[in-house]
Amino acid sequence: MKLRGKQKRFLRAQANHLQPIFAVGKEGLTQNWLAQLDGALDRRELIKVNILQNADVDTDELKSFIEDNTDIQVVQTIGRVLVLFKVSANKDLRELSDRVARI
Repeated sequence: MKLRGKQKRFLRAQANHLQPIFAVGKEGLTQNWLAQLDGALDRRELIKVNILQNADVDTDELKSFIEDNTDIQVVQTIGRVLVLFKVSANKDLRELSDRVARI
């Protein structure tokens, strides 16, 4: 699903109260980390990822790594925090993506 402006604005509003549940640290970006991120997004559809101070990557590298290797979309970048969205593979957990599709 390619997000339009109004849909991104809705998702940013929904992510406002969320705390980052994933972090990128000194180990950097690995396929195992990406698989865990993908699994978490299947359950939640919208999460925040924090880049720690000791990480060797910046936000642009993280954004391109995520978008090139998965179908996860970066909704917003706030400093060292990224807001990510993905439609859940489980139809029972698609509450947020159904609301986004109606916008």
